[in-house]
Amino acid sequence: MTDVADLTLEEKARIVFGADFWTTMGIPDKGVESAMLTDGPHGLRKQVAGNDHLGINESVPATAFPTAAATGSSWNPALLSRMGAALARECRVEDVDVLLGPGVNMKRSPLGGRNFEYFAEDPLLAGELGAAWINGIQALGVGASVKHFAVNNQETDRMRVSAEVDDRTLREIYLPAFERVVKKSQPATVMCSYNRINGVRASENHWLLTEVLREEWGYEGYVVSDWGATWNPVRALQAGLDLTMPSTGEAGPATVVAAVKDGSLDEAVLDQAVQRILDVHDRLRADRTTEVEFDVDAHHELAREVAADSAVLLQNEGGLLPLPQEGGTLAVLGPFATAPRYQGAGSSHVVPTRLDEPLAAIAETTGRDVVHAPAFRLDGEADADLLAVAVDAARSADTVVLMLGLPDAVESEGWDREHMDLPAVQLEVLAAVAAVNPRVVVVLEHGAVVSLEDVVGKAPAILDMWLAGQAGGSALAQILFGLAEPGGRLAETVPWKLAHTPAHVNWPGGDKVVRHGERIYIGYRWYDATDRDVAFPFGHGLSYTSFEHVLEGVDLPDAGVAAATVRVRVINTGERQGTDVVQIYVGDPVAAVDRPVRELRAFAKVSLAPGESTVVALELDDRAFAYWGADGWIVEPGEYTIEVGRSSRDIVATATLTLDVPPLVPTLDIDSNLGDWAAHPVGAKVLEDFGAKSRESGPSLMDDPEMAGMMLQMPMIKVADFVAPGHGHETVEGMLAELSSRS
Repeated sequence: MTDVADLTLEEKARIVFGADFWTTMGIPDKGVESAMLTDGPHGLRKQVAGNDHLGINESVPATAFPTAAATGSSWNPALLSRMGAALARECRVEDVDVLLGPGVNMKRSPLGGRNFEYFAEDPLLAGELGAAWINGIQALGVGASVKHFAVNNQETDRMRVSAEVDDRTLREIYLPAFERVVKKSQPATVMCSYNRINGVRASENHWLLTEVLREEWGYEGYVVSDWGATWNPVRALQAGLDLTMPSTGEAGPATVVAAVKDGSLDEAVLDQAVQRILDVHDRLRADRTTEVEFDVDAHHELAREVAADSAVLLQNEGGLLPLPQEGGTLAVLGPFATAPRYQGAGSSHVVPTRLDEPLAAIAETTGRDVVHAPAFRLDGEADADLLAVAVDAARSADTVVLMLGLPDAVESEGWDREHMDLPAVQLEVLAAVAAVNPRVVVVLEHGAVVSLEDVVGKAPAILDMWLAGQAGGSALAQILFGLAEPGGRLAETVPWKLAHTPAHVNWPGGDKVVRHGERIYIGYRWYDATDRDVAFPFGHGLSYTSFEHVLEGVDLPDAGVAAATVRVRVINTGERQGTDVVQIYVGDPVAAVDRPVRELRAFAKVSLAPGESTVVALELDDRAFAYWGADGWIVEPGEYTIEVGRSSRDIVATATLTLDVPPLVPTLDIDSNLGDWAAHPVGAKVLEDFGAKSRESGPSLMDDPEMAGMMLQMPMIKVADFVAPGHGHETVEGMLAELSSRS
């Protein structure tokens, strides 16, 4: 292990910058080994040559697992941990030290260009899945790099835009997934984002990188910049950024050396950054206690399992799915049947070890005759001949499987979408096919939510495969014929229209600023609060069997503690093996601040045989009941609702829980209003004495109930001015002194 004291200033300055595009600086004669960082997170993208961040150059073959848009819908941390372990094996074989993932940013808008890389619109779900992924990969001595820290929710002007977000929204929505990951998994690295946060670049944000990440959350790894996110390396080091990637040539190290020599950078700050980098790399190598192999076939099978467990059956009218393996002709329509869309574009693009073609997999899985027609062009141009052939095939078929989705060019790192519609030519095909054959199964392939306004009502079955990875084709075939179950539940709401979405009027901002005007109300929090009709709600997903949920109890550990255990019996009431997700939501109907109707606070995925039941116990800690206030996390005494749901809109059982915790005691200051004083246990007595004193000179305004009610929102200084004109400030200062003496 290298001692930083053995390194020269120039060597230390080199270590905090990349050696090239993908590796850190090695100094062999001082025992410092170079480390390789490569793109992820749904597969390894190790380039064989060239400095190409966006994926143009060739990379080594690796398993292309389903993207986070899919795996977020799995609600299955254990499966994500297995996927992480598989990724670690591939990294180990390729001598990769850190895989750049997972992404746990919130899906603020369906238009986000990198939504396919992020798990969910809810921080608890994203944090739990991200932590499981990290635990899986780091158990084998490969580091993770949770990203993009923080509030990186759009691609538009991503390297300059300032995300303007109030403190409560940051704490309740945009930071908790990162906090959960840090506290449960201690990722080797945290990658800072490109954007500014309330005017301060993420790479130079001391509050974010040091005060919150390290001092509050106890983070022990190192912070790496997104590639090109460092603007001022000295300010970045002072803020808590440790490693700038990629290489800046000689310029970056020279700037740091000069800053230390002229006194503008404390060398101890540089030493600390270097030590963090070296400690993390040493720890990762020490954890590599066994040799590993990359079993290509086994990883492909795991990719298929993940794809099936992530697929969401949105609609299944009349039990159209699963299809019998024998029967009449099956028409499989659309170009995605032979050229599947299985991953996103940009820095996460993986060269797969193999690729399952949906059409071939379907033909191999069934004894039916299977016919195919391209049906439409991916460039969006109308083609009457393709449409006519598809309609003829549909008319002659027993059942139609129509594969719709978004082309590669529509969603990628680097730009946001302009709308959330499926291409018009695809919807035209659906309408024409549905007119001649009512048995239509629509299969969706896409990375971000699309409007289904013109799909619902035309197809009795809708199966969302998302971007299902290299084994998505065979997973689809197994689901269609009931050899596998669609195990997914929506990790994001599917709205009817873009105009219904919470960030619509604030997206994507302008003049280098984007304001998060919807505050804490993103995703289902917005739709539930506004009672907005949606196509499919957060948490929704159908199964090939049926389940019953019975709330057996809500247990409080001790009086005065904000915690509970929710016990739910899950019963498979159908005739097939199946999986179900128990979702626990908490609401605070009477609170000192506005709060969402309900918030996901716990979940569990269970697998049950027909007739089997099990009881799951889900723990709620104090954060399950808390909101962020001026004094930090606050849990108010009183009643909370505990809801068991199949989605945020399908609540199957409700209980009321009363928390007997100490009441919030507001901090009184010179700006406090009359109501604040009246609600304060000691301040109320001081206020009573003030009222008594004011009556000595005659009737007080506060004796008039109507007047007193009107003045509750009035600053106490102004109330005091009414009683003793010109002496308000002096009076309140005296009241605060009296409050201090009595407290």
